[in-house]
This record gives sequence, structure tokens and C-alpha cells, in this order.
Amino acid sequence: MAPNSDDRIKSREISSANHDELLSVFNRYAHHEHLGQLYMTPNEFLQDYLGYLKGDNIDPTTLNILASLVDLNKDQKITITEFINFEALLTASDSLYRLAFQLFDRHGQGFITFDDFRYIISATKQFKEFPFNFDSEFVHMHFGDKHQRQITYKEFTQILLDFIDEQTIQTFRKFDKTNVGYISLKNFEIILKEIRQYQLSDFISTNLHDIVKLSSSTALPNQISYPYFTAFLQLLSNIESMRKIYLSICARKAHTYKSASITKEDFLTEAQHFPRTTPLQIDILFAITRVLHQSHFGKDVANEYVDFNDFDTISANEHLLPYRLRSEIVDEHYKVEHQSIGMKVLESGYRFGLGSIAGAVGATAVYPIDLVKTRMQNQRSTSIVGERLYRNSIDCFKKVIRHEGVFGLYRGLIPQLVGVAPEKAIKLAMNDFVRDRLTLPDGTIPLWAEVVAGGCAGASQVTFTNPLEIVKIRLQVAGELQSVRRPAATEVIRELGLRGLYKGARACFLRDIPFSCIYFPAYAHTKKKFADEHGYNDPKSLFISGLLAGIPAAGLCTPADVVKTRLQVQARKGQTKYDGLVDAFRKIYAEEGWRAFWKGAGARMLRSSPQFGFTLLTYELLQRALNVDFQGRKLDGSKHVDQEQYSAKSRQSIILSANSDHVGGFHLAQATFEGIETRFGLAFPKYKTPTPSESSGPTIPPLTTLLGVTPHTNATN
Repeated sequence: MAPNSDDRIKSREISSANHDELLSVFNRYAHHEHLGQLYMTPNEFLQDYLGYLKGDNIDPTTLNILASLVDLNKDQKITITEFINFEALLTASDSLYRLAFQLFDRHGQGFITFDDFRYIISATKQFKEFPFNFDSEFVHMHFGDKHQRQITYKEFTQILLDFIDEQTIQTFRKFDKTNVGYISLKNFEIILKEIRQYQLSDFISTNLHDIVKLSSSTALPNQISYPYFTAFLQLLSNIESMRKIYLSICARKAHTYKSASITKEDFLTEAQHFPRTTPLQIDILFAITRVLHQSHFGKDVANEYVDFNDFDTISANEHLLPYRLRSEIVDEHYKVEHQSIGMKVLESGYRFGLGSIAGAVGATAVYPIDLVKTRMQNQRSTSIVGERLYRNSIDCFKKVIRHEGVFGLYRGLIPQLVGVAPEKAIKLAMNDFVRDRLTLPDGTIPLWAEVVAGGCAGASQVTFTNPLEIVKIRLQVAGELQSVRRPAATEVIRELGLRGLYKGARACFLRDIPFSCIYFPAYAHTKKKFADEHGYNDPKSLFISGLLAGIPAAGLCTPADVVKTRLQVQARKGQTKYDGLVDAFRKIYAEEGWRAFWKGAGARMLRSSPQFGFTLLTYELLQRALNVDFQGRKLDGSKHVDQEQYSAKSRQSIILSANSDHVGGFHLAQATFEGIETRFGLAFPKYKTPTPSESSGPTIPPLTTLLGVTPHTNATN
């Protein structure tokens, strides 16, 4: 039966499937019937449905252990009730411990006996190489002298962690045959790599001898004392505490950038407030960072210091493992869902401010192109004498410089910069806001939601920017005729009036909504495409992503931009006047043909693409540099000071199953299974006998391989 009813799973569900969906999937795989009730065997559940343990040479003990995870009644029948319960288990906030508990709860009683504990531990890789003493004081304390105690779930979670330490200590004693309190450096390395490998980073494993040489104070060469042994293991287990000490020092010093170097003296002083941290652990920590910095700079480093990013290198990259990523995504979604109104307002205001700066940078960078684009779009193809001023965009550019000077290329820039603040700021902030609200609990966002977010961003800007857009356009075309006095922005505003300032607004909607619907999804997906293997985007990839996304968005929306320009520019004598959106479309087509709708398309793409490239690059770099936390969702593809983040696409590929029948919590099975080994160090044999290809290496693969999970390469340090 399930664990005690008063100890029910209290979960924060992230994507649990509904009953009908689970029933439909179950019926497709349940091929047996007993007393009118469909069921599948444990083997069918693991191999056919979950896709684990393929082949006929599977170790029967391992198969039974894993089958017990879902077969709570231990009758070799997986019913719809057990199927649904297991899906709920996978979505529980403490699913990793729950899953481990059910591994040990072999009889489904809701508690663990000594026999259960011994059976599971005896089946692991570690036991076969380093047999555990089941008659030790540890066992007597937890299970009683006569092994009569029954361990509940909550007690089990503590015993599991204590067991890891006890197993390590027993192995030390086995190597310390003369009971002198020392083991050889070689045996120390064996313990780390065989028993605590899940806490051992590649860097420490490779440089272990140099680290020990710098930090061990023993007079005996290549000998490891028991205090040093325990301090080293406690350091590996408490890297997160070391991070907190570092951040606490930064807070005391009021550093705004958390990657500032911290000295050993700073660390020792602050560590006194953390009772489980000792000077010996700190000696080992700074020995590791010294070797790390030497490897980076290729020479001896005189000053001992630690940078925040060092912690990612010296940890085992546990924060990048799938089950941790899943937990982070759940927490991130929970924070977004429970973000206070005040924090939402502050975050929107913050993004608005950054968007204003980014928009000004982008607009200034490409404004000459925008002016040429506007004049080319306003040029009519009719036969009025003197009407055709420019042969092409290059000719327009040359004539502006010749007749109006270099500053003529920036005519109307001031109202443009004034308008760019609400335009780009509203657009960027609205897109981020809607994306945050439509992002799924697993950290991904469907394409339709990206399009909706972009559309909302495009629509929101028009109300605020149409008046400034029409003033900018009138000023841009004012210099075309030398005989006409060039008006000031205030004159244009007085002439238009309030109603006139919104002339062409419908055309603006027609242009800006499709533009943003195309641009923002294209940018998001292009950014993921150019991200590195860890989902991180450097500035170059950000700019290229913004550049490429702007090409289709700007090009496809050119007809609406041409109509908007014609409606907003004051018609001169002899030019056709337009009475609205539909009338403009009809008259332009009748007088100039379809080609007229694509006037300035090249200049528009040449302007919009780099403008949004500069704008989005500035926007994202500002967010990364300031790194203000509003308890909301972090930027996708950004590198924060705490760790390199996976993109949503990378997260999905790591965490979620590609099988369409893996609904709800079953999407998370791979991430949760992998966490059992990486968090608790448990591994089981896969085959009954080693195959020839396995005989040259370890005979017992990791649990990730055992379960058919594709190994994921951790971040390169």
C-alpha cells in the first residue's frame, strides 16, 4: 500500500495530466485483464511504455527493484490506480526522495525494514566493490540491536544521507589496516572516484594530487589523515554553503557585481558565522582555487582568492544535472506565479527603462537608413514634373548629404529618440511580460504563445508612438524641396492637432502587429539556434539573431509601412490624396501597381534588421550587467553570476521525454531517475553477465545508462 495517509505527498504540480488523458494512455499499453480490470506487467511498463531496460539479458534483481517503484501492491500487475499514483509521484516537490523510498519499500508497506535496506544496498555497485558492514553501530542506532525498527519516509530521508557518510567512513577503516588514522593518497583517490564520484568534479579529479600537496599539513608524504579526509568530503558536500559565505561577504562589502575576488582572510572571517565550516575546509577550498587559477593563467598565482564562478568549476556541476534543472524550472515557475503585484510593477518599469536606452541606441545607429527609407517610400511614380527626386536609395543618400549636409541624415532624430523611449520600451516590456505569463511550467513556450506575445507588444506601442511617428516622417520629407521652408516639430504638432496625430494609426496597427508577431518568435528561435551547447548566447550571437530575425519581419510588412507613410505625409500640390487605409491601398495599386507596395523594402530591411540587432543586444546586455532580481523569470540564454543557464529548448531536451504517450509527470521520469544516482550515489548492474564490450571497463554502468537515459555532457568549465 501507499505511505501513510497522514504523510501524503504535498506537491506543487507543474504539468500533471488529467485523469482522462492518463486513462487513454494506460488503455493503449494495458494488454491483460484480471477480474474485469486491465493491467500491464512491470516489465511492460518499464520496457514498452517507459522505454527502459531494453533487451533480454537484464539482471532480474535490478528489474524487480525498478518494477517495485510502480507496483505498490507487489502483485506483478500495474493497474490504472498505480499508474496514476506513479504519475503524481513524479510531479511531487520531493519526488527524488519519494522515488528512492519506494525503491527500498519492497513490500509496499509504507515503511522500510532492515531486510529491505540490506537487500537494496547489497544490490548496488558500491556494495559489490566495498561491502557494507550491516552489523555496524550505524545499523544498530537506526534499526535497533535486533533490527526491529520500522523506518518511516521522513526518517528514511535522513538515514539515506547518513548512510553515504557511513559507507565512506567504513571504507576508510578498511584501507587503514593498521588503525593509525591515515590512508594512502591512492586509496583516498579510490574512495572519491568509486563512492563519492557524483560529488567529484572533473577538475578536482584531474588535479587531486596538486590540491592535496597544497592543503595537507601532514608530515607523511602521500598520506591522508582522517580529519583531512572528512574535511575534504564535507567541502564537496557543502559547496552551496561556500557560495553563501561568498555572497555574504559581497553583501557586507556592498559589491554590486558578485564576481569580485574574495581573499582567504575575508573568507575565514565570514565563515565563523557558519558553524559547519572549518578553517581546514577553507584551506582545501583555496588550494583548489589556486590550482584552478594556475591552470587558467599558466603560472603560479601569488595571491589566494576565489571568484564566484570558481564554485561551478569545483562543484560536480550538480546544478546542471537534469533533476536539478527540473527543480529550478518548477521554482522559477512558482516564483512567477506568486510574484507580487508590486514586484511586477517594478519589473515592468525596470524593463521599460532598459528598453528606452536600448531603443535609443538602436535608432541612432540606423537613423540615416530610416530617413532614406522614408523618402523613397514617399516618392510617387506619377508623371508630375520634378516629382522623381531619387533614382534609388544610394542616390537618395548622396543627394541628402550634398544638399542638406551630414546632419540632414539625422533630420527628425530628436522626436524619434523621444518616441523611441515609449515605442521600444513598451514593445520589449510587453513582449517579456506576456511571454512570462504564457510560458509553460516546464520553462518552454509554445509557438502560438510567442506569436500572441509579439502581437500584444506590437499593438501596445502604436497608441503611444503614432503621434511621434507622424511628426518624424513630416520632418524627414521636409528637406526634399529646397524652396519649401523646413518646419519645426512644434509647428507640425500644432498643424496636425490631436486627431491628426493619430492619422494612419490603423496602418500602424497593420504594420506593427504582424511585424512583432514575426520578429519576436523569430528572434527567440534564432537565438536558441546560435546558443552554445549550454544554451548560452554571447553578444555576437545576440546581434546576429536580432539581425536575421528583422529581415523577414521588416520585408513582409513593407506594404503596410508604405500605406502608413503615404497616409501620414502631407500630400503636396498635384499628389494623390488618400481618405483612409482601404482608399490608400486601392489608389496606390491603381496608379502605381503592386511594385509600389514594396518601395523601400531594401532600405527598410537594411534599417530594421541592424536596428533591432543593436536594440536587443543592448537590452539583453543591460539586463545581464545589472542582473536585478524581481523574483520573476530569468532571461533565456543569459549567463548569470550564479551559473550558466540552459535555454528553454535545452531544458526541454534534457528533461522531457519525446514520446507523445509520456503525458504529465511521465515527461519527468528521466530527470527524476537520473537524480537518484547523482544525488544519492545509487547504481545497479544492468546485465546478468558482462558482455565482451563491457569487460574492459566498469561492469556496472550508471543508473542513467541502466534506465536508457542518454547521457548529457555537463558544462565545460
